[in-house]
Amino acid sequence: MRRAIQNMTANIAGILEDSRPSVYLYGSAAMEDFRPGWSDLDILALTQVQITPEQAGKLLFLRQEMLEKEPENLYYRSFEGGMLDLPSFLGGRLSRVVYWGTRGQRVMNAYSLDSFCLTELLEAGVLLHGPKIRGQLAKPRFEDLRADVAAHLRTIRQHGGETGRSFYTFGWLLDIARGLYTLKTGRVASKTAAGEWALKNRLCPDADALETALKVRREPLLYQNDSAVFDYAGTLAPKIQEFADILEKELRLSGEATE
Repeated sequence: MRRAIQNMTANIAGILEDSRPSVYLYGSAAMEDFRPGWSDLDILALTQVQITPEQAGKLLFLRQEMLEKEPENLYYRSFEGGMLDLPSFLGGRLSRVVYWGTRGQRVMNAYSLDSFCLTELLEAGVLLHGPKIRGQLAKPRFEDLRADVAAHLRTIRQHGGETGRSFYTFGWLLDIARGLYTLKTGRVASKTAAGEWALKNRLCPDADALETALKVRREPLLYQNDSAVFDYAGTLAPKIQEFADILEKELRLSGEATE
């Protein structure tokens, strides 16, 4: 993983050299919770001037090009994030953005981080290249974190009612635990740490489900061909919604406390 991060950073910095980039690693890798087969390598590249069309063209398919050169290094598949100029990122203005996501890549005209990702960047982000710029970023307020928890709860209600045979089914449980941790402490924790905290504090109505989610989270490659684990994942929809009920209750309480 280290080699992939170093090589990717060098290539991004080389392409954006004339625009004076700062490249950061944040998310699970920066919080020591990266799990091959599950996690992403989240990066943010912020330049002093707008990215040119030529630079955007070179960045767009860089992940695939590097994987072709080193097909044995599968970490190149895991990179996700955004690349744009710092003034537009700070001001929320339209600009030229190169976006890498799970389902592909594209050039966009706007990009931002939610309050959880921004908190991760500010508190645990690793500067990979360029000048420090985190001092120019405003730390999210509790109200911002609470709003993102509420938005995620709506997603869980909409899409977590039916579950498939996937690692990401277990992710719903860990996401709920993470939301509870933030509402109760005002801080942001990794998914694994939040799940362990919720289990210790007996917050999940079905401890076995959360325990299994943590077991799979810690070693996803060990379970990638375990049909029994994936069969179990397909039964978790009711348990996810029961745990979401706990999150919804805490969300109401936290709102009353701030009124």
